[in-house]
Amino acid sequence: MTLWFSFALMTAAVMFSVLWPLRRAQRALGAGSDLAVYRDQLAEIKRDRLSGLIGEAEAKAAHVEVSRRLLAAADVAEAQSQNSPATDSLHRRRMAALVTLLALPIGTFALYLLVGSPNEPAQPLAARLNTPMEKRSLPALVAKVEDHLGQNPQDGRGWQVLAPIYMRMGRFDDAIKAWRNTLRLMGETADGQADLGEALVGAANGVVTAEAASAFDRALALDAHNVKALFFTGLSAEQDGKRERAAAIWRDLLHNAPAGAPWIGLVQKSLAQLDPNATPDNPSITADNALAAPSAGPSVAADNARVGPTADQIAVAQDMTPQDRADMIRTMVERLAQRLTQDGNDVEGWLRLIRAYVVLGERDKALGAAARARQALAGADDKVRRIDALVKGLGLEG
Repeated sequence: MTLWFSFALMTAAVMFSVLWPLRRAQRALGAGSDLAVYRDQLAEIKRDRLSGLIGEAEAKAAHVEVSRRLLAAADVAEAQSQNSPATDSLHRRRMAALVTLLALPIGTFALYLLVGSPNEPAQPLAARLNTPMEKRSLPALVAKVEDHLGQNPQDGRGWQVLAPIYMRMGRFDDAIKAWRNTLRLMGETADGQADLGEALVGAANGVVTAEAASAFDRALALDAHNVKALFFTGLSAEQDGKRERAAAIWRDLLHNAPAGAPWIGLVQKSLAQLDPNATPDNPSITADNALAAPSAGPSVAADNARVGPTADQIAVAQDMTPQDRADMIRTMVERLAQRLTQDGNDVEGWLRLIRAYVVLGERDKALGAAARARQALAGADDKVRRIDALVKGLGLEG
């Protein structure tokens, strides 16, 4: 009932907006009848002057004022007669009003019957949120949990459930808040600190910041074998130019990796970028699991550090055609390139961009990015040396 009342109210508002100008136009047609009134007033002023009812000065002042009104009315009448005859104009306005009164509500109702769902029962928001889980979209699920946490902010379990979903959606700032609340309410764990660090890396577009490094250090203090913390510690060393330390950390990870660990492929790929001749000394690492998708362990921000896609985008890309997948990655790479034109001091961004172009097989663009990086970082010799070292290590020059 409320919906139909809203429709009726909106229809009435539209009809009023159409009919109001027609009403004003009709009132304007009365300008012609004013001519006779003003002429009568002039004649009356003349009679009053002759009979001595008013003086000469008063008669002239009244005559001037009435004459001015008479001329204005004459101009309006002339304009109306030139544009269209009064009867024809009145006929057209009546037709327009009739069409508005009939066609607008009828047309609106017919359109709703055609494209709407008048036979569907009303379903308020609360009912939609109670839809079975398997039929509910991810945003709806997130909205339900967020609503719950808005009323119960001390529910640590709720924050723990929501945090990884934020990570998959690429909402890193929200994930940081969720992981911090989880640690505060449910106690500190190595996995929790590592997850917080990964969210901080994702929010920094793949850079292991000092705050993220502190979270990984805390995770390793609680569990020296935490895979995610070890991986990102290696990534931090690589970004700081400590390539040998990064390679050593990742070799140890591969040496101790259990058979079939889903993160092996990512670590293997990262190590290969530092040392193309590196081979794992763990016999459990086969060609298959070395290429496995990193569905656990260091995944979201780690891959973001290389090219830029979020975990949610990676999941979507798995269902794409090879061409669509390449187009999506290229779009994200170009977005990174555009950001670097505005903030050229981000050496980590330049390193990621050069690597990304190499992964896409676009050698010329990689060299172009290296040249732009050297220009943007001119004066920062240590940063320029990192660019040069990467270009040489990737075999782009020579």
